[in-house]
Amino acid sequence: MANWLEHSVQVDIPRPVADVWRCWADLEQMPRWMKWIQAVRIAPDNPEISTWELGTPDFSFSWRSRIVRSIDRQIVQWESVGGLQNRGAARFYGHHDDTTTVRLSVSYAIPFPLGQIMDGLFLGDLVESTLQKDIERFRDFVVEANPVP
Repeated sequence: MANWLEHSVQVDIPRPVADVWRCWADLEQMPRWMKWIQAVRIAPDNPEISTWELGTPDFSFSWRSRIVRSIDRQIVQWESVGGLQNRGAARFYGHHDDTTTVRLSVSYAIPFPLGQIMDGLFLGDLVESTLQKDIERFRDFVVEANPVP
């Protein structure tokens, strides 16, 4: 039996939603701004399936993921189909002033009761602060990739 832990972070990006979506949709670029992600590879025969490698000096995991829902410039949802159990969504909210809010929610499974103990002690804060820094690096990545004319 697993305990699912969920974390959500968000950031405002001073670029139109089309630019932000285009940067997010290029999954293989995610290691450039996600601290723990070492590689993302899209399956050559199915763009909805990808293989992810997560690692730190102390541990590493890999898993396959599939996109379960995608609405252009609005939302992409995924779930793992092997390896590290996880699921999540990235939501995109375009505003009239050409800024975009991105809200990232990630859930992952940890065996019960280990998940409750680890989340209460340190894991939850560590994951959430890492995700917040990642989404802020994503903001910087989008701004650099889409300079204002």
